[in-house]
Amino acid sequence: MEALVERLSHLDSHVEGTIRVVMFYDTLMRRRVDLPALARASAGLAECVAGVRLHGTERVIRFSPDGRETSVPPAPASSTVPITLDEEEIGTVWLERPGPPGPLDEVLLDRLAIAAASVVERYGPARTTMADPALVELVVSADCDEAARARALRLLGFAADLPLRVVAVRSELPLDQLGGLLSPARPVKAASLADVGVILATTVDPTPFPAGVRAGIGAAARPDRAWREARTALRFTTPRRPVVHYDALGALALLAQVPREAARENADVTAIARIAARQADLETLDAYCATGSLRRAADLLHLHHSSVSRRLDHIGATLGIDLTDPAGLIRARLALTTWRLLED
Repeated sequence: MEALVERLSHLDSHVEGTIRVVMFYDTLMRRRVDLPALARASAGLAECVAGVRLHGTERVIRFSPDGRETSVPPAPASSTVPITLDEEEIGTVWLERPGPPGPLDEVLLDRLAIAAASVVERYGPARTTMADPALVELVVSADCDEAARARALRLLGFAADLPLRVVAVRSELPLDQLGGLLSPARPVKAASLADVGVILATTVDPTPFPAGVRAGIGAAARPDRAWREARTALRFTTPRRPVVHYDALGALALLAQVPREAARENADVTAIARIAARQADLETLDAYCATGSLRRAADLLHLHHSSVSRRLDHIGATLGIDLTDPAGLIRARLALTTWRLLED
C-alpha cells in the first residue's frame, strides 16, 4: 500500500491519477478494511488530514498524513463529500488541506465515501449506546415503511433477522448508562423521544433496573407495536412496581384505551381522587390492593395491622366500597389504576 501511495504522489496525468485512485480504493475494499484504516490510507494518499463522521453515532475519525489519529482541533475542510447508503445520507468525509483543493481531491473523496458506506453496511456503526433520535424514531414509528425501518435498524447496528426488544423509560440515570446496565454484552441503543427514553436491545434483563428508573417493556415482535406496548406499560408503573412488562398486564391494558373524559366521570375514580389528597390513605390503599391482605399490607407499610384496618375502614367509607369483599377489592384496584393512568 505504501508503495502505491508513493507512486501516486508523482502522477502527472489527471486521467491516470483518477484511475489509480479508483484502483487504490478498490484494493482497500477488497482487503475489507475498517473506517480508521480508510481514513489513515486516505490521509497518506492526500498528504493532509482526512476525516470521516457518521451521523447515526456522531463518531468522528481523523488521521494525519503520518498515519496517526489526530486530536488537534480540526482545520476548515477544504473538500467535503456526503456518505450515502440506500439513498440516505449517513455521514461525511472530508480533507483538511491548507490552501485550495488538489486536482484529485474530488475523486479521492468520492471513492472514500463509497468505501465508507460499504464498511458501514458490512460492519454496522461503532459500538455506542446513544443513537441518532431520528433513526430510532424511524424504527419505532407506525408510519415507517418496512424498507426504511430495516435500513434504520442496520444503521443502528441491529441485524434484521434478530429479535428486538423495545423499552420505554423515565430515568434519573443518563440513558447511555442505563442501556449499558440492561444489556452489557449485547447490542443496545438509546435515545430520547419527547419526554420518554427509548432503549432498543436484542435482549433485556429486567433484574438490573436501578432505583430511580421506571420502565415499560414491549412484547410484540414488530418494533412499532412493541413501542406502543412499552409506552402503555410505562403508564402502569408505580413506585412499588417500577418495571412493567406489557404481556403481564393482560386485560388491564384495556384500561389505557378508556377515554379520559369517561374515566374522570366514573364515580369510583372520582372517589380515588378525593382520598389521593391524603398521602397516607393513598399508600395504604395501594399496599392493600397490591397484596389483597390486611397483614401483608401492614408489613409493607411497617404498621400494626390494627392501624391499617382502621385506615381501610375510613377509606372504604369514603369510596363507598366494601374493601373486605372480593368484588369491592377488584373495584378499588381498577379505580386506583385508572386514576393513575389519568395522572400520567
